[in-house]
Amino acid sequence: MKTILLVDDEAGIAESLKMVLGQDYRLLWAATGEEALKRFYRNPPHLILLDILLPGSDGLTLLKQFREIEPSLPIIMLTGTRMVKTAVEAMKMGATDYVNKPFNIDELRLTIDNAIASYNLGREVLYLRSEVSQKYRPDNLVGKSRIMREVFLKIEQVANAKTTVLITGESGTGKEMVARALHYNSVRRDRPFVAINCASIPESLIESELFGYEKGAFTDAAGRKLGQFEAANGGTLFLDEIAELSPATQAKLLRVLQSKEFTRIGGTRIVQVDVRLIAATNKNLEEALRRKTFREDLYYRINVFSIHLPPLRERMEDVPLLLNDFLDKKSKENNLKTKSLNKEAQAYLMRYDWPGNIRELENVIEQAVTLSTHQVIGVNDLPMQLRTRRKTNTFKEEALGGRLSLVDAVKSFEREIIESALKEADYIQTKTARLLGITRRILKYKMDMLGITTNSNPETSSSAKSSSDRLKMG
Repeated sequence: MKTILLVDDEAGIAESLKMVLGQDYRLLWAATGEEALKRFYRNPPHLILLDILLPGSDGLTLLKQFREIEPSLPIIMLTGTRMVKTAVEAMKMGATDYVNKPFNIDELRLTIDNAIASYNLGREVLYLRSEVSQKYRPDNLVGKSRIMREVFLKIEQVANAKTTVLITGESGTGKEMVARALHYNSVRRDRPFVAINCASIPESLIESELFGYEKGAFTDAAGRKLGQFEAANGGTLFLDEIAELSPATQAKLLRVLQSKEFTRIGGTRIVQVDVRLIAATNKNLEEALRRKTFREDLYYRINVFSIHLPPLRERMEDVPLLLNDFLDKKSKENNLKTKSLNKEAQAYLMRYDWPGNIRELENVIEQAVTLSTHQVIGVNDLPMQLRTRRKTNTFKEEALGGRLSLVDAVKSFEREIIESALKEADYIQTKTARLLGITRRILKYKMDMLGITTNSNPETSSSAKSSSDRLKMG
């Protein structure tokens, strides 16, 4: 039950409020400012009802003292009709609201309920922001490779600056993750972080998305729409795939970055904004400059400080850390006990070249965790396309490097050869055995030993069924 502290020298009001609010709130009463402070420290309330006129003290002075102790606590002033000007002054000093005496009980209850709900929402927002800030701390980002340690250092160096940052790297390398880390480790962390993928918005709509429009600016403009620059005011605007912007939009973006002001489409009033821009691209902007598809002046404006994210194949020592992180995360999301990978499955993942980078790795683990019926995920739980397209690292290199035992290397080699042969032979066992120079019985034995089933066929379900029939018939 929420606690309300009533500070009022009239005992009758205290008794009335106890009767009216007693079912929903615990009411504490103090007749003087001194008594109110003692009760406040002894039982911190969720809301204060504070009379402006108190014997021996001033309600405004007490308001100031409460605000110094707890800046966000809801405080509702109780005042007579002749003291409205004083109540307005109290609002300027930080009071949440005021109610005139004699007050309407329904009005007072509604004011109390709304004030507490708003206070709880504010506390929840602060908690969530704190949680997000912790999540995007540089030391919470996954990676131990030298190149990623350099990225983390750059984040720490530039996070708290106003500097525009350009993040480059292939799709799926975590550019938005770095942008959020920059925002949530800056002084702007309590302000909005707004992300836009420039490639996903049609050219005809990108300008209105960025800068907004006024009512009547075009046929469908039924009312005013604020753009993302205004939405991000005081915070950070992340423009992903900035190279996809048209030359006209690039020119308007450059003007905003230079002047920190713009006008909405169809409007005349100048809108001023304080926004930190973080841009990202998977394109070679220097090549775009040579082809004149990207403005040189905009390039130098956004490329004040750059962070390059390497593809996953260039930092394979980070893969085991990422695997453990995603296994834990995806297991929890599915309300499962944290699953693990056996050595052979992990070896397969270490030999894959990850063209889709971290995003692809996360999707593979999510699929394996969701679909596997085993606590320990094996090779057969991995997607077939991943097993048939791997890095050129040989099993010999893996075994000699101590990353794969001889037994697992032999099993992996046999699995790869048999799966490739099955595919080549259209999943007909007799034809597959002939291709490999062994009997069908030995092929079936090895398939059973390695766990290769008809489900290994990567075709659609209907094709898989027909292939299964051919396996049985072959």
